[in-house]
This record gives sequence, C-alpha cells and structure tokens, in this order.
Amino acid sequence: MINLEDYIRDIENFPKQGVLFKDITPLLADPKALDCCLEELIRLTERQKITKVVGIEARGFLFATMMAKELGAGFVPIRKSGKLPYATLKEPYSLEYGMDVLEIHEDAIEKGDKVLLHDDILATGGTARAAAKLVEKLGGEIVQCNFLIEIEFLKGASKLNKYEVRSLLSY
Repeated sequence: MINLEDYIRDIENFPKQGVLFKDITPLLADPKALDCCLEELIRLTERQKITKVVGIEARGFLFATMMAKELGAGFVPIRKSGKLPYATLKEPYSLEYGMDVLEIHEDAIEKGDKVLLHDDILATGGTARAAAKLVEKLGGEIVQCNFLIEIEFLKGASKLNKYEVRSLLSY
C-alpha cells in the first residue's frame, strides 16, 4: 500500500500570506499513487448507488471524472462564475481568503439524482456547502461529500453536517 501523504507537498503562503497550501500535483504525477488514490476514494463510497459525481473546480474535476467512470455515473462540473457555456444557477460562497460564486448548468442534475460531491480539499467548507446547495436546488440528493484531504482545524465538515463527509487524509 502506498502512503499517499508522501505525495502531498506543503506550499507556504499560497495563495496568500499565512495559508499553508496542500499541493496534490506530486500525487497526480505518479501513476501508482494516482491509482491507489482513486481506489481509496472509490472505497470511501462503499459502492453506494450514485447517478452523478459532481466535481468542484478545478482540482475536484481530476478525481471526480475518474470516480464517475468507475461508478458508472455521469460527471457534472461546478465552476466559478462565467466559465460554463449554458444557462446556470449561481451560489455565492466565502473562502478562507475571500468571496466567490459557483455555477452549475441548470440541466445538469435531475430530480432524484443520487449525487457524490467531490473536491480535493475540505478547508472551511464554504465551497462544498455552496456546491451542495446548487445540487439540491436542482432536485439532487447528496449521498456523500468526498474529499482527498480535510484540513481539520478549519472545521469545514461542520458546514456539511447534514451530509456524510469522508476524506482520505486529514491534517
């Protein structure tokens, strides 16, 4: 078994002063670590019935698309404002270092879809909570919120307390 923590690099003061960024690019660069990570993320789902995997821009797309394929589900991107070409729903959210807006195509989720929400890192939880709101506005049911990394001291999981939250690594 590969120790995935060996493939996570700390970058100090990124994207702004005082933030310790968890960089997953070394993990993405190693095919064996990438494979192991995907297997472990799928294991976290316990093979629940999932019809859509929603990935949050941008690093959330990397594993969400692979998980969707593995689970036999569709992939849905949630992106920052102005990046999706079709009609969208919008949801503002706050980050540990500012404010932004997320969007989803208005036809991306069907009423009753069983949704796995995925992002690479759970920090303050604002991004994931905004994404979950978008899914629910379209009639989807969040089956699980799934993350590669959780930064525990930021208590982001508390903003997702009505959902099952699972992470591979915690710092």
